Amino acid sequence: MIATVTLGAEDFEMKAVMRQHELLLDEPVNYGGKDLGPASMELLCATLGACTVATLKMYLNRKGWQIHGLEAVVERTATVNIKPVFTVNITVKGDLTPEQTQRMLDIANACPVHKALEGSNKIITKLEVNGS
Repeated sequence: MIATVTLGAEDFEMKAVMRQHELLLDEPVNYGGKDLGPASMELLCATLGACTVATLKMYLNRKGWQIHGLEAVVERTATVNIKPVFTVNITVKGDLTPEQTQRMLDIANACPVHKALEGSNKIITKLEVNGS
């Protein structure tokens, strides 16, 4: 998977391209941006929420469990030992047994983005300078 992010004409305006999809990002005004799109940490929260909901929906489909709605609200609440803390509040509209509810929580905690954020990742950063 590849995402390409390019700085725009304004200070913090950025365009992210993923496959055929484009997304405008920016920083809030109080951080020097013009608030033209979500900030990167908001996008990270949305990514965790989307992965959680998609993972749960796949599990629900596989099990044949019927619900009427599914929502994840993700908030970056604090930092502990320099690591951000994300709180994921999931709401399921439907009737689930206590056992099904516990299983859904286990599955939510197993989504790939959750695992990536929680685990130890290796990031390799390279910088190339092209003169004018």
